[in-house]
Formats: sequence, C-alpha cells, structure tokens
Amino acid sequence: MFKNGKLFLPPPRDGGDFKELFKRLAAAGAGRPLGKDGFPAGPWTPELLAEAISQIDSNRIGVDLRTVQLWFQENEKGISTANIRWLARVFGCDDPVATSEWQMELSAAQSRLSTKRREWKRAGSGVAREIPDTARAATFDDDSASPAELKRDTDAKGPRRRFSLARKSEAFFTHGSPLNLPASVFAGVTALGFLSYIMGIHSVTYGRADGVVKQVGFLWTANWTFVFMVFLPLFFAFVTELVTFWKDECRPKLLGNRNKMESDDAWARSVEASSYSYWAVFLICVLFAGLVQWIGVSLIPLMKGGGNYATDWGSLAIVRPEVISVPQAVVFTGLAYLYMCLCFYLFFVGLILLYTVIHSLWRIGEAASNRPEVDYQHEHNEASLRVMRGIFRCTVLGILIATVMKLQSAYLTSRGENIVAWLVGDMSSAFYGGNDVSEGIAYRMPTHYSSFLIVISTCVVFVYGTIRLGGGSRVQVPLWKMSAVVALLVAGYLLIDAFAGFSILLGVGVLLATYGLFDPGFRRWRASGLGKNHSVS
Repeated sequence: MFKNGKLFLPPPRDGGDFKELFKRLAAAGAGRPLGKDGFPAGPWTPELLAEAISQIDSNRIGVDLRTVQLWFQENEKGISTANIRWLARVFGCDDPVATSEWQMELSAAQSRLSTKRREWKRAGSGVAREIPDTARAATFDDDSASPAELKRDTDAKGPRRRFSLARKSEAFFTHGSPLNLPASVFAGVTALGFLSYIMGIHSVTYGRADGVVKQVGFLWTANWTFVFMVFLPLFFAFVTELVTFWKDECRPKLLGNRNKMESDDAWARSVEASSYSYWAVFLICVLFAGLVQWIGVSLIPLMKGGGNYATDWGSLAIVRPEVISVPQAVVFTGLAYLYMCLCFYLFFVGLILLYTVIHSLWRIGEAASNRPEVDYQHEHNEASLRVMRGIFRCTVLGILIATVMKLQSAYLTSRGENIVAWLVGDMSSAFYGGNDVSEGIAYRMPTHYSSFLIVISTCVVFVYGTIRLGGGSRVQVPLWKMSAVVALLVAGYLLIDAFAGFSILLGVGVLLATYGLFDPGFRRWRASGLGKNHSVS
C-alpha cells in the first residue's frame, strides 16, 4: 500500500513491544519514498531515518543520530513521547489519519516494552525492586544516551557521519534566521570600530614625505566601513534568500511536488559534490589572504619598521608611535585580518552556492526538456528569471566590494587628503583641468590583486548563469540589461585611477547598479516606456 508516494504499512496491532515493532518496520522501509522504478527504496538506516525526522517542517529541534541508533540496537532503551510523534509522521506517510493511528500504536508498544523491562528487573535483581517504578519507567522511556554510553558505543551500526565543511558552510545560509549571518558580519565590524575608537586610530592623519597630509583612520577606510557594514551584509542576505527559495520552494515545485526529504537529499548531494572547492577556498582565504598577508603586510613591517607599503591604520605605529604602540597594532591588525579572512571565506561560499543553484536548475531543465507541457516550461522560465535576478544582485554587490577595495588602495598612493576629497578632485579635474590628483608615490598594492580575484570570481558565476539559464525568451531581455550594467561596473573598476575623471564613469555605473539592487530586471523602465508608447498612440 502506498500513501503520498511512500510505502505505507498499517499498524499490526499484534501486541508486540516497541523493539519488535520498530525492527519490522525499519527492515521493510515503511514511510520511505518510492524509488524511480516505482518499487520501495529499501530499509531504513539510522542516518536516513534521523535525516527524515529532522526535515519534518514542524520539528524545529530535530533528532540526534545517536538517539535513532539506539532504536536499532538491542538494548534497554525505548522511545520518548516527543519522538513517538515524529516517528508516527514518518510511518504514517504524512497522512493525518494514518499518523494518528501510528501514534497510538507506537505509544502502546512503548508501554508494553516498559512493562516487560520492569518485570525483567524485578526477576533479575533484588536491588532493582527498591527503585520506584516511575523512575525506572522514566529511564526506559527516555531514548537519549548517557555520556558513558556515548563514549563506549559511538556507533554500533556504522561509522559516525564525518565532518563536512561543505555542509557546515551551507548551514550558515540555510539554517536559522536569514538575519543571523548579515547581523554577525555587521556586529563584527562594529566591534572593530569601537576598538579602534578606544585605541585612538578611528580618525588619524599623518604627513607623508612629499608633504601630503593623509587621513588614514580606521573609520575613514572605505574597504572596511562600506564593505563590511553595507555590501557584505546585503550580499549574504541576498544569497540566503535565493538559496532558501531554491531549496525549500522552487526545487520541490519543479520536481513535481516530490517528497521534500528526497529533494533536500538531492540538494545535499549537490552541495557535497563541491566539497573540494570549499576546502580550497578555506585554505586560500584563511592561510594566504589571512595569515600570510597579515604577516607580510602588517606583522613584519611593524616589528622591523618600514616596508614598501602605503601607510594606513595598520602600520600607523611606525610613523606615529605616540598614537598607537606596536604591540597594540599587532593585536588589532591580527583581529582585523582574522575577521576579514573569515568573512571573505563566507563570501566565496556564497558564490559556490549560487553556482550550485544555477547548475541544479539547469540540470532539472535539461532532464525535463522533452516535456511538452507549456505550464512547466513557463514555471522553469519564471524560476530561471528569479534566480538570475538574485545572481545579478549578488554580482553587483561583489563588484562593488572589489571597487571599494581598489579605490581605498589607490587613494593611499594618491595625493588626496582623504578619499572623498580625492574623488571630488578627480571629477573637477575632468571638467576644469588642473593638477592630476592621481599622481602619487608608487607602493606595493596587494589589495589590487585580491579585489581583481573577487571581480573575476563574481563575474564567472554571473556568466555561467547567463549561459545556462539565459535561453528562455522571458529571460533574455532583462538579462541583456543586467549584463550591460555588470559590464559598465567592471569597466569602472578596471579604469580606477587610470585617467583624470575616472570617477565619473564609476559614478554612473554605481548609480545604475544601485537601482538594479531594487529593480534587478529593470521592469519599471520597461513599464514606463510602454506607458509612453501607449499615450502617444
């Protein structure tokens, strides 16, 4: 018998206890979805059953794998009242009537198991008779393991699930509130801002050798204030929204309202398939962009003095030791670089997840390409358009992050007194002529390289989405507008500090990109254009 696409077995009501009943149902695979061939998918394993219970929508706590393993083992553990409810949902195949029947059957079977165990205790030990029945019942009904059992028997039926960096990283975006990750990033840079204020480096100037007095305070640093207070939190919010929409709504719908657990399993496999990418990004961000860069750019210059890098808040102790000491600068820069490398690891995790969404949507479309239904093709095109809108938003924010990083790096080598005055002076020099404020001292600028990597990585995801999902007529027109804005932004980034007046081109791109964040398909422009055409006719 089948219910909701799963194997359903009615309650046997044969008077067996919980262990006997559960053993038969687990071996039969009761409640498991049918395979692609229409036959039962096979027996339950502790891992599969734990995942199935944890993915029930109303079960916010989930169930521990060790708890489920105890149900499979020959021991004195039964099942708790709370878990009876979730196990009944599984065996009842999400049918309300069948779930109610299974809940009564499981409760009765657990009571019979408790009664048997109490009788065994009375017959086997005189000490056990001194323990109150209620205490023993609570012990047997509780299906959680004691610390000694956890240590002694880590997994009697199979290996414990190994650590997965891909799953842990994906959980930052899909588990809990969508506000958690953006708020954490904002809180981190806010804490660094308070710490810089306490140390006195929030707003500091220094006189360069060529006579230019530059503002190098931490709160004046655009690639820390704008990036970590505005752009990165928005990027994480958009990635979280898109990935959650795809995982919980769009993917199950395109698969024909298939069982959500099966859809989540397929998504988990897609995430796990990029496991090496997560590890590679983690090593690059933490080891090279974090530790190695901190040692080379901050620690060694602070300890030895000098270095062919532009002076900023991190190296201020070299030129103005009365403001901040070297030990204080070492600690502050260490915390800042640790925070930075972890944030940018999560940034690249977001890009990997966006790629995974694009690839999954494309594969579903390819598998269903022989389906003639107009409604399905319309749903797929709508999903592609919504995904590309989210990808466009994230691409814009990624390029803006790289742009601000390069702007700050270029400002430090220029003759501008602060970054605002430098940009205003560049605009005025394009209209009125005068001195080129871009002329400055040549320094090593590692931020130029890291910002270029961000632009390349972000654009690769956008281009991949354009190639895979841009075939539908509904997607093509908005996609051309998005691509034009992305191209303008990239051009503005590449031409930073290349000629007098670069900031004008950059400003136009930023304005269009900002509008695109609110209206990624540029639908209002199209609507206003159509309105004018109708009024003329």
